[in-house]
Amino acid sequence: MENTIIYGKNAVIEALEAGSREFNKILISQNSRADAKIEKIKELAKEHGVIFQFVAMQKLNQLIQEGRHQGVIALLSPVKYIELDDFIENIGGNVVILDGVEDSHNVGAIIRTAVCAGIKGIILPSRRGVLINSTVEKTSAGAVNHISIIKVNSLTGAVQKLKENNYWVIASDHHANDNYYDIDYSDMNFALIMGAEHAGISKSLLKLADFKIKIPMLTNFNSLNVSNAAAIILFESVRKKVKGEA
Repeated sequence: MENTIIYGKNAVIEALEAGSREFNKILISQNSRADAKIEKIKELAKEHGVIFQFVAMQKLNQLIQEGRHQGVIALLSPVKYIELDDFIENIGGNVVILDGVEDSHNVGAIIRTAVCAGIKGIILPSRRGVLINSTVEKTSAGAVNHISIIKVNSLTGAVQKLKENNYWVIASDHHANDNYYDIDYSDMNFALIMGAEHAGISKSLLKLADFKIKIPMLTNFNSLNVSNAAAIILFESVRKKVKGEA
C-alpha cells in the first residue's frame, strides 16, 4: 500500500475538520449516493484546498476491503507541504520541478539526489503525477524530511512566479540543442524541470524555459531513466559550483 490511508465517511470528515493531516487527495466512489456526509466531505475538501475525485468502486476495493470504506478513502501525505510563496520568501535556493513524473520510486530517487546535491525545494503538481506517499518516502531514504516539498495547482503559474523572483528556468528535453554541461549553474538561482517518464515536459512549460538542455547519447536508444537524468544534471551543477569555489 503506497499511501497512508484513512477511510469511511466519519473518519474522513473528522480528519478534514481537524486540519492536522496533510491530504494528497480524496477518492469518492462513483456509485456513492449524494448524501449529507458525502456533500460535507466535498465542501470541506474545497474549503481546505484538498483535491477529490470520483473513481470506480473497484479502485476503492483494491485499497480497502469492500464494505469498510463506505465509498470514501483519503490518501494522506507523510510530510507537510509548504506554499511556494513561503519558500521563496523564507527559504529560497535552487529547486527541481517534476512535471507529471508518475513512478513513486523515481520521485523518491530524485528527492534523495536533490538533497545530496544541495537543492532546497521540490515542486510537484497537485493533480498530475505522484505526490509524497510512503513509497516515495522509503525510496528517498528519509530525504523527504530534509527538503521543502512544494505542492502547486499550476506548474505554469509556479514557473512564472519563480521567473518573477529572479530564477532561471532550465528544462531537460532530449530535443534540445544545448548539452547539460554547457550551462554555468553556479552563477544562477535555477529551477530544473524534469518531465514525465513517457510524455516529457509539457509544451507550456518548455515555452517558459530560459534554457533547454539534453544529455547527449552515443546510441539511438534514447530512454535514460528520469531519476538517472536528474542525477547527472544536478551533480553537474555541483561540479560547476565546487569548481567555481576552488
